[in-house]
Amino acid sequence: MYLVKTPWLLKKLYPALTWNKNRKSRCIYLTFDDGPIPIVTPFVLNILRQYNAKATFFCIGDNVSKHPDMFEQVKNAGHSIGNHTFNHLKGWKTDDEIYADNFFKADELLHTNLFRPPYGRIKRSQIRLIKKAKPDINIIMWDVLSGDFDINLEPEACLQNVLKHTENGSIIVFHDSLKAYDKLEYVLPRAMEEWSKRGFGFDSIVP
Repeated sequence: MYLVKTPWLLKKLYPALTWNKNRKSRCIYLTFDDGPIPIVTPFVLNILRQYNAKATFFCIGDNVSKHPDMFEQVKNAGHSIGNHTFNHLKGWKTDDEIYADNFFKADELLHTNLFRPPYGRIKRSQIRLIKKAKPDINIIMWDVLSGDFDINLEPEACLQNVLKHTENGSIIVFHDSLKAYDKLEYVLPRAMEEWSKRGFGFDSIVP
């Protein structure tokens, strides 16, 4: 069970987290979680390049360690980098110290002030631990969840998820992962084309 559009009440309950950007700007913020990996990340970079778009990649430290060349490609293309822990830990089911250690293990490779907790699940106590050591950390959530990770969701429905709910300042979640690739390959070029027709620009989240 997941919500495609983040409700305003949830944003109000966690105002210290970033859910969307400037609503007055005709700009949207594409984010890609779980990479970098071969095949999928280069595909994403190619589509973004076609539209002169910048995005934010929330990278798993283990994948960066395994695929440093892919990581360099993302950075060299001018995209922003975010931390997604080293092993994609779910905060609600992980001891606070273990979670924080995993975050900092990834931080040794990523060196970024942007962080997205995997699954969007993080305890307030874990936030406090991370912020105590890294006060300038910016925890990025989202405004629109594409659902590209959902094995039961058809690509056409995934496309409608993002086209229907995106608005000025939306932070949109995709995944550069093998699990999401069948939908991402269908959705991303079509969504980019339609968003461009609607006059949206594409920018990265600045650390």
